[in-house]
Amino acid sequence: MEITGLISAIIFGAVIGGLGRAVVPGRHNMSLLVTILVGIVAAVAGTGVASLIGVADTPGIDWTEIALQVIFAGGGVSLLSRSRQHTKAH
Repeated sequence: MEITGLISAIIFGAVIGGLGRAVVPGRHNMSLLVTILVGIVAAVAGTGVASLIGVADTPGIDWTEIALQVIFAGGGVSLLSRSRQHTKAH
């Protein structure tokens, strides 16, 4: 992976992670780095699922792929927020 690809992944991960945080209600005790990592993983997972169902390469903006990425990011944010709350409670 070239440096431009890495920078793009970080920026896109931050955007997708931020959108994931926005769709999950409540307070999230997560750092910016964790949000970016969740976003990167969600983007890769969403693209993988979009490829499997045949909607990754469509003309124009791939809205279904983006929606899948945000859903995965929201799930990741929710899971991590919940696990961190349980860890602090014990």
